[in-house]
Amino acid sequence: MTTDPATTPATANQEVFAETITELARENSDMLVVTSDSRGSGKLVPFGEAFPDQIIEVGIAEQNLVGIAAGLASTGAHVFAVSPAPFLTARSLEQIKNDVCYSDHPVTLVGISAGVSYGALGTTHHSIHDIAALRAINNIRIVVPADAAETRMVVRAAAAAGEPVYLRLGKRPVPALPGTVTEASVFHRARRLCNGSDAALLACGEAVAPALAAAERLAAENIKASVHSVPCIRPIDTNSILDAARNASAVVTVEEHSVHGGLGEACAALLLHHGIHKPFRIIGFPDEVMVNGSQQEIFEHYGLTKDGIVAVTRQLLADS
Repeated sequence: MTTDPATTPATANQEVFAETITELARENSDMLVVTSDSRGSGKLVPFGEAFPDQIIEVGIAEQNLVGIAAGLASTGAHVFAVSPAPFLTARSLEQIKNDVCYSDHPVTLVGISAGVSYGALGTTHHSIHDIAALRAINNIRIVVPADAAETRMVVRAAAAAGEPVYLRLGKRPVPALPGTVTEASVFHRARRLCNGSDAALLACGEAVAPALAAAERLAAENIKASVHSVPCIRPIDTNSILDAARNASAVVTVEEHSVHGGLGEACAALLLHHGIHKPFRIIGFPDEVMVNGSQQEIFEHYGLTKDGIVAVTRQLLADS
């Protein structure tokens, strides 16, 4: 199956998830959704109205959410456990580790409103740790789709995968990206969006669109940058990352996550393990108390914008 993002308008990945899971429920009565008081925020009200016997509400009890989802999956059901990312991955980390991953139950954990989607609600509601925490746990695939086409494809891939999956979603509308999306390109491999040999821009989730916009700005300065959407953070696409780095003078990673333990550190470790030494920079959230504000204001403060990525890439090349 392939999907052309050019035909898809800008929309929130959470909304695309809700639409796709509804399609899957029509196809399979064993498709179940478990939520922790997240029916509204997860855009699942229409799903609940259409399939009242296929949605389970556990209230604000994320540990119970994961345990129940694992139990249902053990009976053969296809289970999606939906909860805000900061609470799903912090409060119920032990249940994820033991009930889902160690027990090898095919639950898809859906972290909604991830990153700094909650904006001015502040650091208690930010999820900038989730990738780092889950990367340290054996037996879970971590996927961060960048647009509607990637989201739609990865939801269907997760439903059929038969393995633990963490699906990380934001809630603001994001533009459709160029190129064709396949199951392999979102569930296993990175996806090259444009070519360039001066710099390689590697990004995931809602950081991909500003990375692509930055490449367009850099091209006007005769700096050619390749852009890669890297939805599958774990296991990471070793071959594509190494190829991108070998064919560029500098590497920049961009993510809506802490600079510790996310996409950037995964790429840095990969390059060092393979003896590739290139000027390298991680754009993400530093080790400090986060500033408060809207998601866009936070992005601007920390440079997760077109202008911020351009400035870092330009400086990295000048210093090399």
